[in-house]
Amino acid sequence: MQRSVSPLGRKFLYAHEGVVTKAYRCPAGEWTIGAGLTSKSGVVKVTPGMIITEAENDRLVDLALSKNYVPRVLAALGSECSQQALDAGASFDYNTGAIHKASWVKAFLGKDFVQTHARLLLWTKGGGKVLPGLKRRREAEYDLLVHGDYALAAPPPAIPPRGGAQILVRLSAAEIENIKEGLKSLGFDATAPRGCIGLHAVLKYQESRDLLVDGKVGIATLSSLQRDLDARLKGKRAGLGAAAGTSVVAGDQVTNVVTNPLPADPSALLPNQVATLVGVGIIAAAALYLVIQAVRYRDVIASSIDGMAPRLAALLRSF
Repeated sequence: MQRSVSPLGRKFLYAHEGVVTKAYRCPAGEWTIGAGLTSKSGVVKVTPGMIITEAENDRLVDLALSKNYVPRVLAALGSECSQQALDAGASFDYNTGAIHKASWVKAFLGKDFVQTHARLLLWTKGGGKVLPGLKRRREAEYDLLVHGDYALAAPPPAIPPRGGAQILVRLSAAEIENIKEGLKSLGFDATAPRGCIGLHAVLKYQESRDLLVDGKVGIATLSSLQRDLDARLKGKRAGLGAAAGTSVVAGDQVTNVVTNPLPADPSALLPNQVATLVGVGIIAAAALYLVIQAVRYRDVIASSIDGMAPRLAALLRSF
């Protein structure tokens, strides 16, 4: 009998990955949809503007799990492992792609649960520091792996105060303040009481980035914000020295970003300067770094020129 992740295991995965039904770019720039699916999954070709239903997401995730993850989990934990172990292992591998070399596996198979826990928590770092979102995920995976606790009874997102955006992911007050600072650095005043993010700023930001405009702060919005700020960080590193960073959370993951505006990044040349450069035909003579960055962050540039050159913006978003 072919083993598979259970419906509860899939819900557990969704609780940590999030589900976005309109295509967006992840922080690495890959077009992404559903529960973190990219074209590299081999089960879907994600294209700009693509929209799927939740039922289609379920189907695609099941395909991705059975094709890419379940075989590796069973090879690591054994074909006769419990359903809860398979579900926990699939969540870990979906996130890391590394269950085949994770030291917690040996500890778990040896029933050394103290070491299982300790070694799972080795997989909580990004950029050299422990990330709160990943720590939460590893703790939840341990509870599922060892105790069978799917922890699906979490309360729904709190209803925001008047003028505040709904937050769909678990964030500390400090993380929320970092997000507000990131939006502010991009020209979106997200001022709101501590623990809240201004709704108007979120709506305007989503609209400017061709996201689903729903006023909800989730995976897609945070991924887009991270890319915007990362583009500025790249420009800073190229010509202005070190930059001060902060963190933006996305799907139980945190990515280091920069909040201070930096004029050396590609989007700082837009829209007027780029229009001038195009007019005199000297784009080809631009510095190689800026060319590379312009290609990598073409979605950021598209947002900057949307009002002035909508056709060019649409072209930049199309690949």
